[in-house]
Amino acid sequence: MLTYTFMFLLLFVIAAQGQEVLKSEAGDAPGKGSLSELSWLTGYWKGTGLGGECDELWMPAADNSMTGIFRLIKDGTLNFSEYMILEESDSTVTLKLKHFGRDLSAWEEKEKWVTFNLIKIENMTAYFNGITYQRNGDELLIKLNLKSKDKEWTEEFRFTKENLN
Repeated sequence: MLTYTFMFLLLFVIAAQGQEVLKSEAGDAPGKGSLSELSWLTGYWKGTGLGGECDELWMPAADNSMTGIFRLIKDGTLNFSEYMILEESDSTVTLKLKHFGRDLSAWEEKEKWVTFNLIKIENMTAYFNGITYQRNGDELLIKLNLKSKDKEWTEEFRFTKENLN
């Protein structure tokens, strides 16, 4: 009986730690999904991440895509912003984004995007290769795998749904 109690508690603790960030291997087919399964992302989200205050806005789907914007404010100053798009094609969804500096100079080349292929969608959790979105009520948690030279880590962004009044 003690073993079953311990196993239950262990599984509970693992589940309570939240979502994971999944990675796909080169050559893996993208997961199946549609924009209608991601409609829960729509809205204005305000929170924290990367050591600053963050805003993320997702507009409703139109023409097989959802458009979003992100900004990071540190010490009262705009650090950078992103333009994001979720595109539905061939029974999958791809997240693409571009970064822009304070002066709107693009970080990526004109024709280049940072791209995250869908792995799977489960209820209100979307797993892309290297980034996961999870909604729980009016809270949104984003986990993003980052790499800088020889260091790798997972950055967490914690948002609350806000009104645009």
